[in-house]
Amino acid sequence: MKKKLTWIPNTLTLGNLTLGFVSMLLVSETNPNQSNSHELFSLAGVFIILAALFDGFDGMAARALDATSELGADLDSLADLTTFGIAPGFLSYKMFFANIKMDLFDRVDLIPLGMFIAALYPICAAYRLARFNVAHDPKSFNGLPSPVAGVVVGIFPLVFHVSQVPVWVATLFFITTAFLMVSTLRYSKPQVAIRGLFSWKKLGISLVGLALVLLAISFYKWPYVLYGAVGFYVFSGIVSFIIHTIQELRV
Repeated sequence: MKKKLTWIPNTLTLGNLTLGFVSMLLVSETNPNQSNSHELFSLAGVFIILAALFDGFDGMAARALDATSELGADLDSLADLTTFGIAPGFLSYKMFFANIKMDLFDRVDLIPLGMFIAALYPICAAYRLARFNVAHDPKSFNGLPSPVAGVVVGIFPLVFHVSQVPVWVATLFFITTAFLMVSTLRYSKPQVAIRGLFSWKKLGISLVGLALVLLAISFYKWPYVLYGAVGFYVFSGIVSFIIHTIQELRV
């Protein structure tokens, strides 16, 4: 029965991979001379966000059905690399880095520097996933999880208009998020926090919080709510590191 049920989480993982691939296809259709480029960027970001939901559900399904397998784990890593490494890198390249080039040997725009900047995301995501497969803590993440890093880029065109963001700001934002993936900062696992949040003692608080989130979403502000939640999670690792460092210096 266990082997028969593995197709359920594996199908969700392949859904994650499919959405990431579709996101890249949408981005490839963009053209700086077209007025609908930002709409395509936003739609591509939505697909990355949806893929993150699939990524969360496949693990939940595997554990609930007791259908975990080595094949599923490897498949999940490959899907995550595509959706949260390559797709966000390609999206960021088309939004900001395509025109970053360097002159060399009296040849204009010889080195496509923007391509190398965009390549940081798949490089860091690949290293992050490989490190996770070798060793990981069951209660926390070592470095920013790649799905969260992918969503950080995916929400960007939903919250900000590309033409209004300076390239240097986007570059700094992109590089920082990429390196957070391969950092040694400790991040709590959302599923562990959620299990604690929905205990019987905290059920009332959980329902109130969920109602407030749904209310915010109903006012068509869901990208801002989601960005705020993701941003809080990203900075939680940084703040935790700073506090831990200060405590060590005092000892």
